[in-house]
Amino acid sequence: MMPSANQTCIFDAMTVNNMTTPPDDAGAAARASGILRRPVLVVAVALVLSAGAVLAQVLQQAPPPVPLVPKPVVRAPAPAPVKFDTVTVQRGDIMQTVDAAGKLQLYKYADANAQSAGRIKDVLVAVGDTVKAGAIVIEITPTLQPAKAESNRAQMARLEAELADQRAQMDFAELQFKRQTQLKAQNATREENFESSKMSMSSASARVDSINAQIRQVEATLKIDQDSRQHTQVMAPISGTVVALNARQGQTVNTLPAPAPLMRIADLTKMTVQARVAEIDVTHLRRGMTATFTTPGYPGQRWAGKLRQVLPVPADGTGEHGKQAFYNVLFEVDNAQQQLMSGMSAQVRFLVANAKDAVLLPVALLGQPDDDDLYSVNVIDDQLKVSARTLKIGIQNKQQVQIVSGLAPGDKVLTGAPPAPKPAPASSPASKAAP
Repeated sequence: MMPSANQTCIFDAMTVNNMTTPPDDAGAAARASGILRRPVLVVAVALVLSAGAVLAQVLQQAPPPVPLVPKPVVRAPAPAPVKFDTVTVQRGDIMQTVDAAGKLQLYKYADANAQSAGRIKDVLVAVGDTVKAGAIVIEITPTLQPAKAESNRAQMARLEAELADQRAQMDFAELQFKRQTQLKAQNATREENFESSKMSMSSASARVDSINAQIRQVEATLKIDQDSRQHTQVMAPISGTVVALNARQGQTVNTLPAPAPLMRIADLTKMTVQARVAEIDVTHLRRGMTATFTTPGYPGQRWAGKLRQVLPVPADGTGEHGKQAFYNVLFEVDNAQQQLMSGMSAQVRFLVANAKDAVLLPVALLGQPDDDDLYSVNVIDDQLKVSARTLKIGIQNKQQVQIVSGLAPGDKVLTGAPPAPKPAPASSPASKAAP
């Protein structure tokens, strides 16, 4: 940078003063020292002024122009497509069933009882043993009262003696009657004698008949006693398995009053299932329906049978005080391997109806039926056009329903009301043209 005119004059003055100052005296030296300090101050001031001038020139210069950047144009988005929630109609198999809880029971059983009073001598079987019909299972030693048997025999002897006496009297009365009859024919007797002989004969005959009846009664009693002595063995009433035993060796048994059974024998090759069905479901059941069940003891295994009977009265403890009524339903199942046992719990399922390769729809999509038991649903086609369909249904369960008419496989059924299309969003200020 070139020095200004002021700076040139200052330097010239400094040069002149330096050239004209004499160095010989002290005063001159002091003046010279003061003179030397003044040019330094002048130079500093000149430098500050020079820097200020330069800064002023820099600040006065105009800034470079800023290039203009065009603002982006924001286009409005296209309207969002309308979404439909649908279910596609399909084909498949469907079953309508009734489920119930049940228990296994004995199908065929018989109790063995003592036919004579006495003391049990021996028990020949145990619970779980298999027996044949007629086999000896218990032996009993009779304990009849000797005095009673002796009294019956003495009574028989007395009656026989009375019978002999009465027969003799009857024979005499018959002879008297015959004699009086002959005398009456000869008019050699009185009428009262004839009638008296006739009455004596009839009375003797009646007494003979009475004694004969008493003898037959005592004979029957003696025969019962004799049979009781012979019935010292209890036989198995049927072939099967011993499932209950109430007899012990040395136990005393009686025939009166009716005693408890000594044992129970059951045929375990077949079992009865008793299911408790709610009143809302029992009306769907019919005799001969297929029934299946599972039991916790054999997971994954299923048994089947045919419904035999629906008991027409509610099960005990149900249907009272406003409670729901349950009914016992019975059916049999084969048990050749004797896997099933009495008392096991069972989860029973009765097959009410079924259909193969049917047109199916989730039952949740059905609303309320109209007066003709028809239903209405909305169907959407490939052009997203919604139309109403009237349905006639058939078999249904908790998950699916059979469509008899109104839908075809592949139809798309709306799960709710068709949604309204969403409006397009408003354009932002950035979409306006830049100035």
